[in-house]
Amino acid sequence: MLKLKAFAFMAALGVLSASNAIAAGKIALVDTATAIYGSGTAQAMLKEAEQSADFLSLKAKYESATADLQAMAKEAETKRLTWSKEEAAEHQKKMGYAKADAELAVQKIKAEQQQLQQSILQQLGPLAQQAIQEIVQEQEIAVLLRAESVLIADQGLYITANVADRIDQKAGEKK
Repeated sequence: MLKLKAFAFMAALGVLSASNAIAAGKIALVDTATAIYGSGTAQAMLKEAEQSADFLSLKAKYESATADLQAMAKEAETKRLTWSKEEAAEHQKKMGYAKADAELAVQKIKAEQQQLQQSILQQLGPLAQQAIQEIVQEQEIAVLLRAESVLIADQGLYITANVADRIDQKAGEKK
């Protein structure tokens, strides 16, 4: 608590200011996940996965089940007064099956997306770390902070876009 008060007092006197901190060494911010997923390399991987036969098949199953469910709901709305209890129960059962099919397709799509995200992180994570280290050295950054841990900062302090560009350069070198 005493150190915090001393820090606040020194900051109020102007002894510690942003310009003093920058003069002592440059401060920068980075959002590594945004850099990785924002890179052209990751975007190409995502696009390729979305166009794969497996993903398109899952998407088609979801859309089909959703369309069936909507059609059944519309049919029930117009005909339910004329149905017997057995017909209504049978229709409700079919709607339950269609709903379960749609939910299963959504779960599979989410699992595929999570697996893809993990794959991208595993492949591009090391390149991101190399890029960050290089940029820190090149720009003589003394303090690098995670962007998510900072409430307010000048946009000029962010190196996230530079890291994304460097990831793309490094991925191109690997090919």
